[in-house]
Amino acid sequence: MGMTDVLIVGAGPTGLVLACDLARRGAAVRIVDRSPAPPRTSRAKGPNPRSLEILDNLGVAEEVLAAGSAPLPMLKYRDRRPVAEADPWAESAPSPDARYDRGWLIAQWRLEGILRDRLAGYGVRVEPGREVVGLAQGRDEDDRSGGGHVDVTYADGRSGRARYVVGCDGAHSSVRKLLGITFEGATAEDQVMVCGDVDLAEGVLDRTRWHQWFDEDGAVMLCPIPGTRTGWWFQAGPERDGRGRPLPPTADGFRRLLAHHTALPGRDLTRAELLSTYRVNVRMADRFRAGRVLLAGDAAHVHAIAGGLGMNTGIQDAFNLGWKLGLVLAGHADAELLDTYEEERLPVAARTLDLTSERLRATLEAIRRPGGGLDTAITPDTTGLGVGYRWSSLAAHRTDAPTEVAAGDRAPQAERPGPRAGDRAPDAPCADAATGARTRLHRVFAGPRTTVLGFGPGSAAVLRETAGAYGGDAGVRVCRVYAAHEDRAGAEPGAVVDDAGHASAAYGTGASDDPGAGTVVVVRPDHHVGVLAPADDARSVREYLRRLHGTGRSAERSPGMVDAVR
Repeated sequence: MGMTDVLIVGAGPTGLVLACDLARRGAAVRIVDRSPAPPRTSRAKGPNPRSLEILDNLGVAEEVLAAGSAPLPMLKYRDRRPVAEADPWAESAPSPDARYDRGWLIAQWRLEGILRDRLAGYGVRVEPGREVVGLAQGRDEDDRSGGGHVDVTYADGRSGRARYVVGCDGAHSSVRKLLGITFEGATAEDQVMVCGDVDLAEGVLDRTRWHQWFDEDGAVMLCPIPGTRTGWWFQAGPERDGRGRPLPPTADGFRRLLAHHTALPGRDLTRAELLSTYRVNVRMADRFRAGRVLLAGDAAHVHAIAGGLGMNTGIQDAFNLGWKLGLVLAGHADAELLDTYEEERLPVAARTLDLTSERLRATLEAIRRPGGGLDTAITPDTTGLGVGYRWSSLAAHRTDAPTEVAAGDRAPQAERPGPRAGDRAPDAPCADAATGARTRLHRVFAGPRTTVLGFGPGSAAVLRETAGAYGGDAGVRVCRVYAAHEDRAGAEPGAVVDDAGHASAAYGTGASDDPGAGTVVVVRPDHHVGVLAPADDARSVREYLRRLHGTGRSAERSPGMVDAVR
């Protein structure tokens, strides 16, 4: 079997997002899963706003929205009677810089199906029934020659070889165990929940609500599964034996719990499957990379369910890693770029562990009182939109520049409005300069490229230089953002008009009639700001792009650069 660029182990949302991102970059990808068939699990309740932006970038957000439903108001009961209703999203609305203001309800198997279909469009299919039992890394670590590799052994005796392997194979990751990476943390044996997908007799419960019964002796939660007529997510405190130990979930047990906590008779629960026991498990790998093998999603970190961040953190891991692997495989960036994956995502995972544990504690506290419920777990932190990497070595802060560059009458970066290097790049509605068609900055960023935005007339020179250096390389694009009052005669293809001023407001670029004034923003392929510099600082832009994309057209003439994808 020949060499593949990246072998992805695990075909859940994390692995599928990574596979889609790499496949559209032209990388040779294989994705294997130990399950003989795609699991029909509904586990995660859906993507949060940041994950919706990622799914939009991959071209599947509209399909996900159509297949799911908006999050539902929560109706809370005590002693079988409704006592309170809460809609955590009542006050939120889309804003110019964030199109998605709330997560979306969709069964995990449905989301995975949409991603598998997208992946198949690139000619890549999940290989089921493939369990990885051995990994051996080749010694030759010269990335430029493409000589390093990982030999992979499967349970059926077959083997394969890949330049990189990514373990997206869940909390019990065999990839992590084969690497000997420790998974530090704790499992709270007493914090247990039983879960499953159930059918309820039609019409017995309002499907426009997420019903939550919290009593002193336990709880039942029922949330309708979008796209079904009678399907519900069932979560409950477990039944316990005489010694207080939790009993495993069964259909009859679910019926008893339903009858005990709700006003419904047990027979209204007509089907129960995919039964599981969930224990609060808070663990994190001590590293996310060992040579040519990396970990993402639950294989790297697991945390409390509160806030629904498990699947979302994995999707966001994949989006951080995909473009870095792509640039290294293409020979544009050095393999050290892969170190920034752990540098950026490990602190995010650690913070997510703390955040979800705190939300769980607050929720357990809230449900002691009548009217308390799962809305306590939802905060602005759980949208994912605030996650950034200001500490990263890929965040080129101008405050790190030599004093003579940072000096002068410009305000230091910390004081200026708008994002800083490392932050999520805001969206903004705008118009295509040539056609007047409505678009938005995240549309401009879509696809596997780095974008250089130029605000103000002074940015034209840097954009011209960048287009000259990287014009033949699909990995970098330039986009001039014109203010409404600027003359757009001779606007370059792809330029946009900030007709309502939202882009200028989001990026803090301000307005100036000085022909030399302007701001240049380098936006990474994962929609994070790499550089935000005055238009006269071409050097910062040049050095940043060189780190990610090599020297552009001059690289094509360099015999040392081998395109490892071919």
